[in-house]
Amino acid sequence: MLELVVEKSVIKSGINHETMYRTKIKELIAWKLNKNKKPLVFFGARQVGKTWLIKEFGRTQYKKMVYVNFEDEAAPKDIFKSDFHIDRIITLLNAFAGLKITAEDTLLVFDEIQTAVRGITALKYFYEKAPHYQIIAAGSLLGINIHPNESFPVGKVEFLSLQPLSFTEFLLAMEEAELVELMLKKEWELLNTFKSKLINYLRYYFFIGGMPEAVLRFSQNRDWKEVRKIQNNILKAYENDFSKHAPKEILPRINMVWESIPAQLAKENKKFIYGVIKEGARAKDFELAIQWLVDSGLLHKVYNVSKPSLPLTAYKEISAFKLYHNDIGLLSAMTKLNARTLLNGDAVFTEFKGALSEQFVFQHLQQNDELVIHYFTFDNSKFEIDFIIQNENDEIIPIEVKSGENLKARSFKLFCDKFKPGTAIRTSLTNYHHESWLVNMPLYLLPEYF
Repeated sequence: MLELVVEKSVIKSGINHETMYRTKIKELIAWKLNKNKKPLVFFGARQVGKTWLIKEFGRTQYKKMVYVNFEDEAAPKDIFKSDFHIDRIITLLNAFAGLKITAEDTLLVFDEIQTAVRGITALKYFYEKAPHYQIIAAGSLLGINIHPNESFPVGKVEFLSLQPLSFTEFLLAMEEAELVELMLKKEWELLNTFKSKLINYLRYYFFIGGMPEAVLRFSQNRDWKEVRKIQNNILKAYENDFSKHAPKEILPRINMVWESIPAQLAKENKKFIYGVIKEGARAKDFELAIQWLVDSGLLHKVYNVSKPSLPLTAYKEISAFKLYHNDIGLLSAMTKLNARTLLNGDAVFTEFKGALSEQFVFQHLQQNDELVIHYFTFDNSKFEIDFIIQNENDEIIPIEVKSGENLKARSFKLFCDKFKPGTAIRTSLTNYHHESWLVNMPLYLLPEYF
């Protein structure tokens, strides 16, 4: 979530159309200011904006930055191969960058570090022998293949991940800083007066999503066709990467799982069903393919829990799960959702069995690292609670996602009557208001509720 005190300059100045604000820069700055920092491993699926954000961070927070993308032909891929003598490595980096590296004011960036021989192992030696150097090692989850006899240096590095732009970041890119300020202040009642405007932007976000290139281009020219072209290119690049990075023996099944996602989410019950992939398909045939896509950051698993009690992970049911996409805009592109649907009232929220609304909620719950996210079924799986979360205060909070403004939710009322949660949230297109047993939170405000 954004923090108002940090965002004052953004709120006042807005966002220009050559860049965009990413909230993760606050965490990068906090890492820089930590006197006991370790090398930072920055994760995220391809094209979510990692490289841009790291460069922006280096440009604004350091006097000098040495950027090495190990996928480039000219990159010194074997710089760590012979040994881990830090002085030798720094000398070679000086020559590569054409500048003098000084530990106190130079940011070292090792992008796509998984392609450098023993690159990940080198982070351990920087931490142990030269902790004064400030290092960010970035890599797409897609294609991170640890070399033989190499593993992450556990305890020697820190981790940070980047997701697609949130709805709040999207509003900033659309130059709606005043609306964002009200959201940061949690002025829920006042924001009810901007319902039509916010729902309109929500329609946009359902189509465009949070991939930076798509958002930037739309902010510049409002061209729906260009947005869809960008999204299709990203999807094609992902599929090409399957062929490049995935084990050949599971590649056909990875493609089958990937292509089944729209059909999986179009079901009334969105629990993952292997038979949707292929008649007679079994878990053992596809579990490695699913895990590869999850590890790549392109899909996300949310497990059912047998009991909504603390800790939720203790009641996780491994065999019952939903799969969500990395980005709502890419999911829209996979479903071939036409931009004209945006002009048809609230159809975008109800078509596709409300799957886009549920994807939107998941995508924003996931932005908060403090939340444990599951779902719950009861009464012989007849009724389902869309999300059950455990927050940093160990509260168990049920969330019901309603498409449009039809708020009938028998299962949700039954759940609350039985388990009596301290807080229950129903999110839809209705205005914010409290009832005796729940909070009605509009979809467009949910990203800043937690």
